[in-house]
Amino acid sequence: EIITNPGAKYDASGGTSGILNIVLKKNLKAGYNGNIRAGIDQRGKYNLGGDINVKQGKFNVFASGNYNQRKSISDGNTSRYTSFGTPDSLLQHDHNINNGYFLFGRAGVDYLIDNRNTISLTGNIVHGHFDPTTGSDLYVDTLLPTGTTYSYTRRFSTTTSNFRNRGAMLSFTHNFPKSGEQWTADLNYSSGSNDNFNSITSDIYNVKDGPLSSIYRQQQVGNGTNKYFTAQTDYTLPINEKSKIEAGARIAIRHTDNLSNLDTVGPNNEFVVEQLLSSKYSYKDEVYAGYVTYSNAIGNFGYQLGLRAEGSNYNGTQNYTDFDAAGNQIPSVGHFSNSYPVNLFPSVFLTQKLGGNQDLSFNYTRRIDRPTFFQLFPFTDYSDSLNLSRGNPNLKPQFTNSFELGYSKSFAGNNSLLASAYYKHTTDLITRESTVGVNPVNDSSVIINTYINAKSSFVGGFEVISRNSLTKWWDLTTSVNIFTSKINTIDTGEFAVASQGETWAWFGKLNNSFRITKAFTLQLTGDYTSKTVLPPGGSASTGGNQGRGFGPTSSGNANGYTKPSGGVDASVRYEFLKNKAASITLSVNDIFRTRVNDVYINGGTYTQEADRRRDPQFFRLQFNWKFGKMDMNMFKRKSLKGEQNSLEGIGSGGPSSKE
Repeated sequence: EIITNPGAKYDASGGTSGILNIVLKKNLKAGYNGNIRAGIDQRGKYNLGGDINVKQGKFNVFASGNYNQRKSISDGNTSRYTSFGTPDSLLQHDHNINNGYFLFGRAGVDYLIDNRNTISLTGNIVHGHFDPTTGSDLYVDTLLPTGTTYSYTRRFSTTTSNFRNRGAMLSFTHNFPKSGEQWTADLNYSSGSNDNFNSITSDIYNVKDGPLSSIYRQQQVGNGTNKYFTAQTDYTLPINEKSKIEAGARIAIRHTDNLSNLDTVGPNNEFVVEQLLSSKYSYKDEVYAGYVTYSNAIGNFGYQLGLRAEGSNYNGTQNYTDFDAAGNQIPSVGHFSNSYPVNLFPSVFLTQKLGGNQDLSFNYTRRIDRPTFFQLFPFTDYSDSLNLSRGNPNLKPQFTNSFELGYSKSFAGNNSLLASAYYKHTTDLITRESTVGVNPVNDSSVIINTYINAKSSFVGGFEVISRNSLTKWWDLTTSVNIFTSKINTIDTGEFAVASQGETWAWFGKLNNSFRITKAFTLQLTGDYTSKTVLPPGGSASTGGNQGRGFGPTSSGNANGYTKPSGGVDASVRYEFLKNKAASITLSVNDIFRTRVNDVYINGGTYTQEADRRRDPQFFRLQFNWKFGKMDMNMFKRKSLKGEQNSLEGIGSGGPSSKE
C-alpha cells in the first residue's frame, strides 16, 4: 500500500515523501510454494532468482536469492561559462560504461511455540561488484586580455568498487486471547564494508589531434565499514470493534568509518599520497523514538490521532592534514556534532464517508529528514577535477509540516477517482548548492557541488488520479499533478545566489493495459515532467543527483532548475501453464529516446547546463514460474481457529513488514 503521508506509527524520517508499506500474504496451509525467475537484456546480461517457502507442523522455513548482472551505458554533456577570476568556457562530453553484478540472499525460519507465540530468525547476505569506466573529452577556452588560449584534454577514468553486507533479524510475536490484541518485538543488526579504487589519466593537448603537451595522473584508494542496529517493539490494544490504541518504541544506531587517500605522480614517476587531499573519517548517529496512536469511528466519521517523540544526535571525527605557524604540514583532528534531544511529531487523520461510495479525508503530519553520511562528509571528492563534490558537516535536519485534503469515489465497472490538494512547508531545507572554487591539485577554477540548509521551502498543489475500465480489454490509469514550489535560500558567501522565484510545474502519467487475448497483455506507459525547481516528493526525483551516488537525494537545487523531460515505456506479457503459473515478459524503456536529466544552474559568476541520458531504448526479457503444493489434510484438525490466531503477523516469506 502507498501511504502518502505516514502517521506517528512510522519512522518520522522522510519528511516530504511517502512510504511503501509492503503487506505480505498469510499462508496457513502446510506444504510448499515458491517462485523461479530468470531474465536477459539486450547486452547479454542475465539475472536469476528464486523463492521457496515450506511449512510443516510448527515450522515455517523460507529462503530467497537473486543474482543480477548489469551493463549500463550513459552519455552526458556539460557546458559552462565562468566569469570568476580568468573567464573561461568549458565543453565536456562523457561516455560511461558500468559493468557489474549484485547478489542477494535471504533465509529464515518461523517457529510456532504454541498457538499464541511465534519466534522468527532471518539472515541475509548482500554482495556487489561494479567496474565503471568513463571517457571524457574536455575543451577549455580561456579568455585572456591578450587573446584566447585553447586546451583539449582526453581523460580516462576506471573504477573498481566492491561492497558487502551481512545481517540478521530476530522477531517475536505474542497474540493475546482478546482478538486483535498483539505484542511484537524485533532486533535487527547488519554490518557492511566497501572498498574502491579509482584511477584517472588525463592527456592534455593545446588543440585536439595536436602534439601532447602534458600528462596528469591521479588515483583514489578508499574503504569503509558500517554497522547498523535497530530494536523495536509494538503493542496493539483493541478497545471495541471500532477503536484501538497502538503504542511502540524504537532505537536505531548507525556507525560508519571511511578512509580515502588521493595519490598523484611524484618526481620519481611513483604515486605519492597527497595528505592535504586525503581524509580519515568516522561518524555515528543515534535515533530514539516512541509513539502512541488512538483510532475510533463515530458513525460514518473516523479519526486517528497520533504522537511520536524522537530524539537524535550525531557526531563525527575527521583526521586530516593542516599547517602550523611555520608552514609545515601537521596531522589534525576535527570534530563536529549536532543534537536534537526531543522532537514531537503529531499526526491527525480524519475520514468522512459521504455515501454513494464517496469518501472525504484530511490528514496532517510533522516529519523530519536528517542529513545522510555523504551529505555530512567534509572530504572533497576530486574524481572529476572540474566538478568537485563535498559534504557539509554543519548541516541540520529539516522539518516538514504536511497537509492533505482528499476526495475519492468508486464507480461501477471498476472505475475510481481520487483527487487531493496538498501543502508542505519545510524549514532548514537540505538542498544542493554549487559554487566556484579552486582545485588545489592544479590551481584551476572548478565547480564545487555541496549542500546547505536553506531558510525554508514550500510545495503545494493538486493531484487527480483516475482509474477506468474503458472496455473489457482496455484499462487506463491517468494521473495529473499541478504544483507550485519555492526555495528560500540564505546568503552563504561570495558566490551565493538568491532563490529562484516561485515556479509552477506539472507532472502527468498515462498507464494503459490492453488484454489482447486471454494469454497476452500489453502495457504502454508515458510520463512527462515540466521545468521543476522542487518536486512534490522533495526527493528531486525528476532530475536530482544522489549524494555521492548513495542514500536519499537532497531536495531540489538552490540556484537552478531541472528542464522538462518525459518518455514512453512498453511491455508485453504472455501467460501459460495451468492457472497461468508461468509468464514471459518483454519490456522496453524510453522508446523514443526522450528521457534525459537536464539541469541548469546560474551561480552568479558562472552558468552551467549538464544533461545525462542512460540506457534509452533498452530491452529486457523475463521469465517467471510459480509453483507449490499444499496439504489440505492440515485443515481437518479441530483447532484450526487457534492456529490461525497464532499465525497473525506471519507471512509466507517471513515476518510481516514493519516500517
